Amino acid sequence: MWLVFALSGAVTAAAVVTLSKAGLKNVHPSLAFAIQSVLILIVAWAAVAWEGNLHELMQVDKKAWIFLVAAGVLTACSSLLTFRALKLGDASVVSPVERVSMVFAILFAAVFLKEKLSWQLIGGAALMVAGAVIIALAKKT
Repeated sequence: MWLVFALSGAVTAAAVVTLSKAGLKNVHPSLAFAIQSVLILIVAWAAVAWEGNLHELMQVDKKAWIFLVAAGVLTACSSLLTFRALKLGDASVVSPVERVSMVFAILFAAVFLKEKLSWQLIGGAALMVAGAVIIALAKKT
């Protein structure tokens, strides 16, 4: 089932990039991100309420709060940087290059979470980097 959710997330992320690029035409990237962030906040809390998990808020321990707050700050920074890149470049180039984040996620998971790296994972990551480099260096026709 994780694969269905992951692929659904990928399709949704692709739609987000496309819609964001279209919305950035006459809007400053930081303002565009702020507008989207308000909606993200509303949808996220609505999902928590819909699933009946609001009561769990007080059960989140201090260590989890630290990790989640740090991840939230980095998510905001990542999005601001991506929006700036989208404002300056083509979505068809920016998005694949930004998705090299997956390679960093693999490395961070191995180093910090002690996840095992297989030759398939390493090979796939290398292909992702190669693809991003080819796309980034491609000449516009």
